[in-house]
Amino acid sequence: MADVIDTALVDAAKKEGAISSAGMPGSWANWKGTWAALTSQYGLKHTDTEMSSAQQLAKFAAEKGDASDIGDVGAVFGVLAAEKGVTQPYKPSTWEQIPAWAKDRDGHWMLAYTGTIAFIVNKDLVKEGERPKSWHDLEKGKYAVAIGDVGTAAQAACGVLAAAIAYKGDENNIEPGLHLFTKLAQQGRLSLANPTPRTLEKGGIEVGVLWDFNALGYRDQIDAERFEVVIPSDGSVTSGYATVINKHAKNANAAKLVREFILSDAGQTNLARGHARPIRAEHLTLPAEVQAKLLPNEQYQAAQPIKDAAAWEVTTRKLPQMWQEQVIIEME
Repeated sequence: MADVIDTALVDAAKKEGAISSAGMPGSWANWKGTWAALTSQYGLKHTDTEMSSAQQLAKFAAEKGDASDIGDVGAVFGVLAAEKGVTQPYKPSTWEQIPAWAKDRDGHWMLAYTGTIAFIVNKDLVKEGERPKSWHDLEKGKYAVAIGDVGTAAQAACGVLAAAIAYKGDENNIEPGLHLFTKLAQQGRLSLANPTPRTLEKGGIEVGVLWDFNALGYRDQIDAERFEVVIPSDGSVTSGYATVINKHAKNANAAKLVREFILSDAGQTNLARGHARPIRAEHLTLPAEVQAKLLPNEQYQAAQPIKDAAAWEVTTRKLPQMWQEQVIIEME
């Protein structure tokens, strides 16, 4: 479809002239390209505050109009945002092409792209024969494993779920995943470093647990020869990220225009340039060089989508305390 956006919305957004985002930094899913396009096409001045999904919702609730206009949160946090009443609905013109499972029926949130939990391995620090291809491999290794803040970040929480799936757990039973990380903590192999471009580049991460699009993006950004990215062969989880528009957004029209762009053909292709799998993939024909930025489909055979969103929502509320009481305590 042609990317035609309502002129009245464009005019209103241009009049506002600015957009503030949360959790949409340039290094993540090629947001850099999105903001560059929105600035060049519509003259929107952009600022981003890097924060987790939970932090975004807390900020929306506490600061209202002084918080960011739009955020990007893990799927379960989109549901929570609507429940908390901190968002406003807006359905983009491509609404019908977004799968029903990937959107709120009233338009409070919708996934723009999906990710699958992967490993990023520093080949300089982990020898070839020891590089993990599965969660079970992690148990046998000598390297440290970094997953980030399980208590606040959707990426880290889904990393625990992916591990649980490999050990026959699910959204209702996260214990097998917690058990693996408890083992790593007891062995002194759980790193509390956050796997970011900065820590990876400095050599602070041996093996990191990340969304595939982040792992691939960081690899290419730093040194494609230095890092290996794999989807765990014994189980992983595929989820996504949803845009949420602040109920009290100062630049509400600009936020709606941002959502329109993100879910347009151009915006979806741009996300794929950042190694993310667009939610409207079946309605797009990606350029060959963009398709090449994604991992081969055969790596995803053991990956599964979140099957019970309601159960996972309940589990994610309990997970921070469980992580603290079962895993972090073993590091003290």
